[in-house]
Amino acid sequence: MNTTIRKIGNSEGIIIPKEILQRLGLKAGDEVELREGSRGIELVVRPADLSEQLQAARKGMQKYRNALRELAK
Repeated sequence: MNTTIRKIGNSEGIIIPKEILQRLGLKAGDEVELREGSRGIELVVRPADLSEQLQAARKGMQKYRNALRELAK
């Protein structure tokens, strides 16, 4: 996919299409890492804050404790 470098204030940037942001689970304000690699620029997406995901997992494990115990046998 091609995109154009655009003037944004005193800087320059690229616009990431909405479809890609949705697939990667990104939104405005999320941090990404930009690396200069041997093949060009790499955009590295860091995992979101895991505390919400861990809380949801704990809640699910508590709710389905008996079923998980049976599956573990």
